[in-house]
Amino acid sequence: MRIGLFATCLGDTLFPEAVRSTAVLLARLGHEVVFPPEQTCCGQMHVNTGYQREPVPLVRNFAEQFGDASIEAVVMPSGSCAGCVRHQHQIVADKYGDAALRAGVAGVRSKTYELSELLVDVLGVTDVGAHFPHRVTYHPTCHSLRMLRVGDKPLSLLRAVDGIDLVELPQADSCCGFGGTFAVKNAETSSAMLQDKMKNITTTGAAVCTAGDSSCLMHIGGGLSRIRSGARTLHLAQILASTRTSPYALLEAAA
Repeated sequence: MRIGLFATCLGDTLFPEAVRSTAVLLARLGHEVVFPPEQTCCGQMHVNTGYQREPVPLVRNFAEQFGDASIEAVVMPSGSCAGCVRHQHQIVADKYGDAALRAGVAGVRSKTYELSELLVDVLGVTDVGAHFPHRVTYHPTCHSLRMLRVGDKPLSLLRAVDGIDLVELPQADSCCGFGGTFAVKNAETSSAMLQDKMKNITTTGAAVCTAGDSSCLMHIGGGLSRIRSGARTLHLAQILASTRTSPYALLEAAA
């Protein structure tokens, strides 16, 4: 399958390893990964803060970059960005776009997936040949859980990883408190939610907390680092891309 890879803003600027791991994983499974070089932000931050007209150029660019008929599916290591493309782009196009934009959005949104959705629902795999001999707990991010409804697809993928010690996260479906600008505008509430999430993570004894969104992992990881918990965050793609011959070296790096 020819798959278009959308990096996302956080992937491009702060967490490129999640994007790289997505590409490595899909190539290892025998698929052609295409990276349109002119891709930009999906416009999620604009829509989420009430600016629905402003991201029209971003929505149009996304539809143009990934609308090529030879691209059979579009994948992104982000539930929130996938949710934006699948739901919010249509809202923007319907309100402020022209007929061409509405058609372009409709065509792309129908083939856009978050990573675990693509692997399980489209490619039909759960065992991707990964090896990750560490104790791991999984945090289901709000957009993936409530907007995309990925369910237990990420857990199905993790359960098939060789050597993993996967432990259940208490109150897993509770928000971590990030919520984009919510963490800035409502810092005290966000911090309190983060405290609860970190407490639940540390009770598992996990060395790694994983999720499908770098934004939530950034929030959680920052908190875990400040309290010197010993636990770290790692994107789901990075765990799935790890193998016996090329293990992810994070846990072996200097703490």
